[in-house]
Amino acid sequence: MLKEEHEVAALGAPHNPAPPTSTVIHIRSETSVPDHVVWSLFNTLFMNSCCLGFIAFAYSVKSRDRKMVGDLTGAQAYASTTKCLNIWALILGILTTILLIIIPILILQAYQ
Repeated sequence: MLKEEHEVAALGAPHNPAPPTSTVIHIRSETSVPDHVVWSLFNTLFMNSCCLGFIAFAYSVKSRDRKMVGDLTGAQAYASTTKCLNIWALILGILTTILLIIIPILILQAYQ
């Protein structure tokens, strides 16, 4: 028992004049805001009804810019508009494509 007390007294507390330092790592939890650039580019090239694909592409670029700056609220607003424009461009493009296939077939059948 005396030997243990002697060892503790001999070791003592650490004599470091500098205060203990700590490292803090801040991890940002980035919420993924999709900017729909690829979808907008597809609609611009193939389904550009009423220029909706091009307008959607412009909004998707704005969304990407806002995301790069760190304005996630603005990026989400532009992404929402982009998604809506892409949906309408796709629907109108598909309907136009279907009508361009069906109408000539119906006209050819009427003349036979």
